Amino acid sequence: MTHVPPHTDHPGHPHHHPGHDHGGHQDHHHHADQDPQDQDQVEILDLDAEVLAEHIADITDWLPLAAPPRRVVDLGCGTGTGTFALLARYPEAHVTAVDSSPVHLRRLRERADAQGLGERVRTVEADLDATWPDLGAPDLVWASASMHHMADPPRALRAVRELLAPGGLFAVVELDGFPRFLPADAPADRPGLEERLHEVSDRLHAEHLSHRGADWGPLLTAAGFDVEGSRTVRVDIDGSGNEVIGRYALGGLRRLRAGVADALPAEDLAALDRLLDTDSPYGLLRRDDLTVRTERAVWAARRP
Repeated sequence: MTHVPPHTDHPGHPHHHPGHDHGGHQDHHHHADQDPQDQDQVEILDLDAEVLAEHIADITDWLPLAAPPRRVVDLGCGTGTGTFALLARYPEAHVTAVDSSPVHLRRLRERADAQGLGERVRTVEADLDATWPDLGAPDLVWASASMHHMADPPRALRAVRELLAPGGLFAVVELDGFPRFLPADAPADRPGLEERLHEVSDRLHAEHLSHRGADWGPLLTAAGFDVEGSRTVRVDIDGSGNEVIGRYALGGLRRLRAGVADALPAEDLAALDRLLDTDSPYGLLRRDDLTVRTERAVWAARRP
């Protein structure tokens, strides 16, 4: 996938490494020198899965499948948000989880083994902008917040069509940017701060992520799929008194800061840093007015 600045439209931005197959076994290399940014990303992905679990389950329930799939591929799997939702929804399924980050795949493998699901998961490290590995002939391919990162999305869609078994289903899930957490009038000293952060981020990422926010229906049709359905899932979760959502907001806005700091007015950067101060009485972790607000668009497309 193409190299872009620190990603801010979704917590699951994949890193970019050449691909190789980890098979279904545990990776036992020593990782004491793991990049702290990688570890932060793993934490955000895990929180994303926890906070949005109900909405992800709703999407998997909606998929128009004639029979439960047995062979599933999760493209851009991160630490396994979709993988584990699919394993739970389809108890007979085996999932091949594909990502370009070895750190994410190690975390997914650890979680699978801890839950007794290791035999049902194969992890594959691959850069899907290069050569696609052998992923079998799945009944279902799931791609959540990953397709818009592809350097050549039409090529990637054609690759998925060739990958799927005849009659197989492709589920594309895309987010309407990174979730919002703060009220519009927050913080008191710089109202509207979060929206301004997103405006800067959108501007900085526009040239790198030209397919973010795209209507994937026509693209799927052009790639030879029959689009059988689409929907928008709205997320609005009350975070008052929820320590998990506080940590999710903190991790997300830290990532957002990493991508936009150089383009912010000094006053906005200072206000953002006050929110990110975990010791401050005015920081995110002390607020009781946080929410998680976003939308997910979903397309279900079948290989004829």
